[in-house]
Amino acid sequence: MKISGVRFVRVRGTWDYQGPLGEERLVRPVDIYPEFRAQAGPGPRPAGGGPPYHMQALFLYIDTNAGVSGVFGPIGDENARIIAGQLAPILIGEDPHAIERLWDKMYRHAIHGRKGPTMMAISNVDLALWDLKGKLLNVPVYQLLGGPSRDKIRVYASMLGYSIAPELAAQRAREVVAQGYTATKWFFRHDPTEGEEGVRQNLALIRAVREAVGPDVEIMFDAWSSWDVPYTIRMAELAKPYRPWWFEEPVLADMIPQYAEIRRNVRGIAIAGGEHEYTRWGIKALLDAGAVDILQPDPTWAGGLSEMVKICALASAYGIPVIPHHGGLASTHLIASQAITTCPMQEWLLQYGLTGNVFLKHKIQPANGYIALPTAPGLSMELDEAAIESQEEVTFG
Repeated sequence: MKISGVRFVRVRGTWDYQGPLGEERLVRPVDIYPEFRAQAGPGPRPAGGGPPYHMQALFLYIDTNAGVSGVFGPIGDENARIIAGQLAPILIGEDPHAIERLWDKMYRHAIHGRKGPTMMAISNVDLALWDLKGKLLNVPVYQLLGGPSRDKIRVYASMLGYSIAPELAAQRAREVVAQGYTATKWFFRHDPTEGEEGVRQNLALIRAVREAVGPDVEIMFDAWSSWDVPYTIRMAELAKPYRPWWFEEPVLADMIPQYAEIRRNVRGIAIAGGEHEYTRWGIKALLDAGAVDILQPDPTWAGGLSEMVKICALASAYGIPVIPHHGGLASTHLIASQAITTCPMQEWLLQYGLTGNVFLKHKIQPANGYIALPTAPGLSMELDEAAIESQEEVTFG
C-alpha cells in the first residue's frame, strides 16, 4: 500500500449557535504597546455576523491506492500551503503505516521549520496519518497508542471568549459547575504595564470565580505569555487566599530561566506552560530547567501524536503531568492512551471547541464534566454531510 495523493477540501455551512461568542479577548504580549492594547472588545468570531453563523473549514486528506484516506482538520490555509509545497512530495509513494519514518523525513527536511507554522503543518500530516492507520486497522487511534487507560476523561471548562466582568464571569462560572465541570480556566486581560488598576482587575476576576464556584472546584488562570517575573510573583501572593490551581504561561515562551525563577518563588500555585513549545526537544528544555509544574503542549502544534507520545514519556520520567492545550479529538486520543497520572485531564474550550465541531459527525460533547472515549476507527474524523452546504477541493501553490 502506498500514499497516492495529498489534497484539501473546503466545506461550508451554517452554524445556528445562540450562546455567547467572542465577548472578550485575552491579554497578549504585544499589548505593552498602547496601540495594540487599545484594540479592546470581542475576541475572534466567525465571519458574516450571526447567529446563525456562516462557517467554513479546511480539511486535509491523505489518500492511498487502497481507496482509504486519512483526514484531519480543520487546519489553516498557511499550514495547507506548507503541506502542499514542502511535505506532500515527501509523502507520495510512501507506506502510510510507516508514520515514524515519515515524521523523521519531514522533520529533517524542514530544518528551518523546527517550530511554528512548519511544525504545525507536520503535526497536521501526522494526525491525518494516524487517522488513516486507525481506519486501515479498524480501531480508534488510542488503542494503537497503548490505551484505553480509562473509559472517560475528566475535562475542564476553558472560558476563552467569555466576558471577564466580575458579575458576568461569576454567573458563567456557576453555569459550568451546574453542568458538571469540576475545574474551570479563565483568561486575564491585564498586564504589568497597566499598573495597580490592572492588578485590581485581575484579582477581581480571581475573586469572582472562586466565590462563584465554592471551595471544591478547581480554578485556573491564563496570562498568555504577557506578564513578567515580579508581577507574577506578586499576583500569586495576592491570589493565594483564593487558591488557584495554576497560573498559565506567565512569561514569554523563550524565557525558560524566568519560568524557573517564578516556580522557585511561588508556593501553593502551580506554574503551567508549554503551549507555545514544540517537539520533545523544546519540552525537554523546560523539564531540565525545572520550569513548570504542568506541561501543556498541543498535539496539533507540537509535532502530532507521534511526538506527543515521546513528550509524555519524557514528562513521566520527571514526574510532571501533561494536560494538553486544547487539541480537540487529537488530545482525547492521546490522553486516553496514557496513564492517568501522566495525562489526568483534557481542556475543553467551550466556545472555540464548538466551532471546531461544526463539520464533524463525531463531535466532542462533554457530559457531567467528562468526555466519553470515541469508538469510531481512526481519530473519528468523519465529516457530517448534513452540516455541509457546499464543498470544493482546493489547491495551494
